[in-house]
Amino acid sequence: MTFSFGDLLWIFFILLALLPASRQYRLETVRLRLIRSLEKKRGSRVITLIHRQESLSLLGIPISRYINVEDSEAVLRAIRLTPDDMPIDLVLHTPGGLVLAAEQIARALQKHKAKVTVFVPHYAMSGGTMIALAADEILMDENAVLGPVDPQLGELPAASILEAVQIKGRERVDDRTLMLADIASKALNQVEDFVYRLLVEKMSPEKARQISRLLTSGQWTHDYPLTCEQLRELGFPVCAELPPEIYALMDLYPQPAQRRPSVQYIPLPYTRETQPNDR
Repeated sequence: MTFSFGDLLWIFFILLALLPASRQYRLETVRLRLIRSLEKKRGSRVITLIHRQESLSLLGIPISRYINVEDSEAVLRAIRLTPDDMPIDLVLHTPGGLVLAAEQIARALQKHKAKVTVFVPHYAMSGGTMIALAADEILMDENAVLGPVDPQLGELPAASILEAVQIKGRERVDDRTLMLADIASKALNQVEDFVYRLLVEKMSPEKARQISRLLTSGQWTHDYPLTCEQLRELGFPVCAELPPEIYALMDLYPQPAQRRPSVQYIPLPYTRETQPNDR
């Protein structure tokens, strides 16, 4: 059987199209195997909510991932499939996302009767922080961060809209800005109330109200990193050594390959004895 150049070209493109799917299947298999190993080790249900920048098929177009309704549906489904007396471990890595979805996940975790532990290997900002606050225990890498949960209206912080109206005076702003200020005021009150309800079961009502206002009031910028030390000062014992499986899982959610990597290193653990001799 002979093939023309056109036939060979079609075969090449078909193989090229199937290669990412094959690679993704192998990656998913390894992920599930590691998740199952961690579940057996801890006697828990392990759920991952990991958002990476991903590339689209052959085009290589990067897309950013955020918490959305599809995520909340999947997490809620996993919780429903978990017995009431089985702990849940959530591996969380996200820049945040839709408030509705984050609140649904947080509420479902809070209602789960067994212990809920959230692992944060790198960062869980905005809605990710809201989800973490619903857990019975938050375990973070010593360099990981959480963030404020002040609501955003599009690209504008709700607190900043109210501040602008207060500075200029209501009579000097247009109707649209006044409507935005009304929505911003409602959003701040609603998110503060929700965070308070997440925290009040874990601490005194006064402390819960203080922290909920601190996290939602817009005192910091929305991307302000709350470190382990700052969270400890607020009363959250969050810093701990994470299981090695958590970091191994993160490695199985790689960023899309770039032509020139920004960070390079020899991917081996070093000791003083095993470091290469540069003399």
